[in-house]
Amino acid sequence: MLSVLIPFYGDPTDTLDLLTQLTEQKLVETHEIIVSDDASPIPFPEVPGVKLVSRTANGGFGSNVNSGTEAASGEWVLILNSDLTLPPSFLEDMLDAARTELEISGSGVLLSPQVVGDDGKSQWVGRRFPKTAHHAWEWFTPVARFRDTRFWHIMVGHDTKCQTGKRAETDWLMGACMMLRKADFEAVGGMDERFFMNSEEIDLQRRLADQGIKRVFRGDIVVRHAGGGSSGGSAQRRQWVLNSRFIYNKKWDEGLLLAPILKAVSYLNFVFNTFRSLWNSAVKPRRILQEELEFIKKAEAQ
Repeated sequence: MLSVLIPFYGDPTDTLDLLTQLTEQKLVETHEIIVSDDASPIPFPEVPGVKLVSRTANGGFGSNVNSGTEAASGEWVLILNSDLTLPPSFLEDMLDAARTELEISGSGVLLSPQVVGDDGKSQWVGRRFPKTAHHAWEWFTPVARFRDTRFWHIMVGHDTKCQTGKRAETDWLMGACMMLRKADFEAVGGMDERFFMNSEEIDLQRRLADQGIKRVFRGDIVVRHAGGGSSGGSAQRRQWVLNSRFIYNKKWDEGLLLAPILKAVSYLNFVFNTFRSLWNSAVKPRRILQEELEFIKKAEAQ
């Protein structure tokens, strides 16, 4: 049996649309659909045929996935962001792929399809376990202009062999659409609820890796992801991302250099922005520096 889990918070429109897509899927086997409501200000409505889990406190993505998975009855749990557009045979294809990969691995597997944005571009599902160097490169403003180059993607830790149409084993897979056995999820303790938003799937997959469970990208299955459906404004997202990186670094003993290196990069950004401000008065180097240092200061306190 397959359990399809949708963590929910916010506006129910996207989740209701996803439920409609799921009812139109081709899957002859028994499956259940679970919506886990993370104490949303707009409670998710009761929908016939959908198991609703209502949390009493907002704990973030990882906590919500834990609650939904606890209620799952299936051998396999497929975790879906609400803002996905699925191909007609998606459930059947994912279940077939999961079983095939389980036979190959002989132990366990977590897998994800290719995920593209509304523009059709890859969202770089497969990635390397993060290092301070990856974070520093992404924090460095002058190189942002090279975001569409292969070199930039490598420098931030994207696994460039994970391409549409291909299969690849990688360190970790983006959490927008991932599938694994409930028993494997529970065996490593589920998601670490210290992560409110971001990095919880990296931490989970690092623990799965320690147990010999493979993380497999299946680029022969493709879904579309609008992105940002469960996040706040850009400043809030940036703080969440940075907070999670500091928590991850501390947990996995990735060294104590993240804060000083990011601060050093912020001062390099300040120099770069000072030159930019000479021909663009809208650029405020000192304000940008203060904002970046404040982000780091808050994240250090995690």
